[in-house]
Amino acid sequence: MSYKLEAKTRRKISPGRFYPLGADLQKNGVNFALYSENAKEVFLLLFDRPDADPTDIIRIDNCTRHIWHCFVEGLKPGQLYGYKVRGDYAPGQGIRFNENKLLLDPYAKALSGKLVNVDNLLLGYNPHSPRKDLEKDERDNTRLMPKSIVVDDAFEWWGDAHPEIPLEKMIIYEVHLKGFTAHPSSGAANRGTYLGFIGKIQHLKDLGVNAVEFLPVHEFHTEDFLKDRGLANYWGYNTAVFFAPELNYSTRIYPGCQVSEFKTLVRELHKAGVEVILDVVYNHSCEGSELGPTVCMRGIDNPTYYCLTGPAAEPLRFYENYSGCGNTLNLTHPAVIRLVLDSLRYWVLQMHVDGFRFDLASALGRDRGNFRKTCAFFDAIAQDPVLCRTKLIAEPWDISAYEVGQFPVDWSEWNGKFRDQMRKFGRGDPGQLRELGYRLTGSADLYRDDGRSPYNSVNFITCHDGFTLHDLLSYEKKQNQANLDNNRDGCDDNNSCNCGLEGETDDPAVLRQREQLAKNFFCYLLFSSGTPMIQGGDEFFRTQKGNNNAYCHDSELTWFNWELKEKNAALLEFCKKAIALTKSYPVLQRRKFLAGQDQDGNQIPDITWFAPDGNPPDWNDNSAKILCYQLDGSEVQSELGDYQLFFILNSDSYLHKVKLPRPLNGKRWRRVIDTSLPAGEDFLERGQEVLIEPADHYLANPRSTVALVASWQAAASNPGR
Repeated sequence: MSYKLEAKTRRKISPGRFYPLGADLQKNGVNFALYSENAKEVFLLLFDRPDADPTDIIRIDNCTRHIWHCFVEGLKPGQLYGYKVRGDYAPGQGIRFNENKLLLDPYAKALSGKLVNVDNLLLGYNPHSPRKDLEKDERDNTRLMPKSIVVDDAFEWWGDAHPEIPLEKMIIYEVHLKGFTAHPSSGAANRGTYLGFIGKIQHLKDLGVNAVEFLPVHEFHTEDFLKDRGLANYWGYNTAVFFAPELNYSTRIYPGCQVSEFKTLVRELHKAGVEVILDVVYNHSCEGSELGPTVCMRGIDNPTYYCLTGPAAEPLRFYENYSGCGNTLNLTHPAVIRLVLDSLRYWVLQMHVDGFRFDLASALGRDRGNFRKTCAFFDAIAQDPVLCRTKLIAEPWDISAYEVGQFPVDWSEWNGKFRDQMRKFGRGDPGQLRELGYRLTGSADLYRDDGRSPYNSVNFITCHDGFTLHDLLSYEKKQNQANLDNNRDGCDDNNSCNCGLEGETDDPAVLRQREQLAKNFFCYLLFSSGTPMIQGGDEFFRTQKGNNNAYCHDSELTWFNWELKEKNAALLEFCKKAIALTKSYPVLQRRKFLAGQDQDGNQIPDITWFAPDGNPPDWNDNSAKILCYQLDGSEVQSELGDYQLFFILNSDSYLHKVKLPRPLNGKRWRRVIDTSLPAGEDFLERGQEVLIEPADHYLANPRSTVALVASWQAAASNPGR
């Protein structure tokens, strides 16, 4: 350390206020507030340059409700700062203060650089001691650490407003912000950035999606073991601070520009009618286990911010690890709940995002180790006047708890059971009918009993975590060797199929089969009750060459290759039409599991199930690979008037003759979709539907999906076909 940690400043300092937490820019300066229940001394350090010693060291003498606070006059936006906190160092008791380590503000809205652990200087303990974390590291890291930046919240929003799209009308597109435009083929200016993404918004509009779900954009840290292998934490599930947008997705044109550039992206997406959902990681932080870096909360107040455990002699030395990433945030403590809620509100009120997908959300609901839907964190969100109106989506599991269907009534959930069931049926597994019926109709077995609706099920076939759709249909075994973990990482049970050949091929028959099954999966996803989520790039068959855990590759392996958009134009066109059809028929966007009553008070089911012979299906048939059903749109007001839809899902390798029910009111069935037909015939435009002759049956080709419509509008626009 080239300076002493003692008060050194000529600036005018006053007590300030204990709220709001963080660095609050005011007219004449900045108010600083930091929560630490167990600290003995807190120092605020100011910097002119990120790599220099501090210009000012301010000992904060005012502490209210465990919040250390002061007001520094004359500071302006762009000011660099950090904290050093003194206290005991007793890891066995959970206390890990180390005044040699500069700490990030947990409420920092931007950082000056990335965390780089040169010579392990980010660690709070001595890595060379056999006692490891029981011995404090006396080396100073001030020049190495990135600095927190004072940010001005002012921005020209140009009247921006939340689109407020109802969940049942949402089509979610899960996408990595950088990967969307990083590839040279994107043709975007500022590739791989917030501003670069704007150049590709038209693709989202053309596709028909109306919400993007970004993988984490909070400032994150790449772990040392990945750096040592020449890899990266590409996905970003390793948050450093919960308020700051990721620096590497900015142009770096000036310090803190990531804030205004993210806001610009949100504004442009909203202008296009697209909502913004953030994938957020509040279950753990980048500080990892007791052998991880000390960069923020660990050095500020370890026993407050983290769930701790250990043997009798050292009861608080180690960290509960429900995330599998080394630690778990202590969301039973009011200060930590406040931190997370303040972060969420900031992203809604200042950054204008529309909702959140919570990574490993079961960990957020743990109270004394057990998951409870009535835990303090869920209750706090339900009572918050800002957050209770946003989209709340849970990844309803963590490292040891699988809680699909168990979240509070105002939460939606990633439905992992939908994913697994559709994959099994789609590849031709027999005996799937009973569960298939539940998944097609909004998973009433998971969501109806607690008052939720089909749209609380976020349905997906693929997501970032696993195979892409192309790879799901090209690989039966994962190919993760490039992760340098001997292919041990990633899921082994993928319910995938390779259509006869493993990996890439030029075989026309195999390629046709893969494309046909991809179309089937788009039908399963988009015509089922629930909120569909498409993995970005699946619409034009993006591949990761069989890697089903590509979290550590920031390269062309994971970036979107836009040349595939032209190569796989037929699949892209099919996906566009499927999304448009979903929006056209209100019965495909149902809010309830059953329709209401007709004028005579009779209950009208919105769905009728059939076996190929026209009788009700045998739900216990362990050999069946085909299911048919009719949806009645007569009770749903629409410009289409009175209509019915009939679907045939044939995952069998054999052709089936399907008896068709007679449509209501003398209408006739017309073909809209048959995935077994060539491009151009597989999905017909409205008014071009083909009349079924003879009218009483349809020959469903192997491994195909068929959709028929009966409506006066179709008959009037196309009477002769």
